[in-house]
Amino acid sequence: MTKAVIETNFGNIEFDLLPDLAPETVRNFTKLAESEFYNGTLFHRIIPGFMIQGGDPNTKKSELRAQWGMGGPGHNVKAEFSSRSHLRGIVSMARAADPNSAGSQFFIVTTDSTFLDREYTVFGEVTQGMDVADKIVNLPRDQTDCPQEEAKMNKVTISN
Repeated sequence: MTKAVIETNFGNIEFDLLPDLAPETVRNFTKLAESEFYNGTLFHRIIPGFMIQGGDPNTKKSELRAQWGMGGPGHNVKAEFSSRSHLRGIVSMARAADPNSAGSQFFIVTTDSTFLDREYTVFGEVTQGMDVADKIVNLPRDQTDCPQEEAKMNKVTISN
């Protein structure tokens, strides 16, 4: 099983990648992680009782704060919906209104959110570090759901 490890300033979050559910999404995430795309990005959107979201390259620069949540890798990945439910610990792709608009942003579900099922691409499941995701999701946040304290992805690595 291929694993991803997100090293944050609050600890590590480890998850299994699920290529049987979303092969292109896993391929895209792996390629971005191996190119160090995610290193230094922030979890820029947190909603207690729901999820933490990150993976926007705009978050590497505080002067781009007004554009946090709008950045990506310059390409999109086609949606790969499955019957896998968005239960606590699921890792799924964030996107705009167009289901095929996902690029690099993803979220980790901290509370069962089955209303997302068959609407977002599930591509991973946390195996260790949900306590870290819980710390991040419960940080004080501003009116745009941005944590008031940086929740940084120092490094994202892939291993078999």
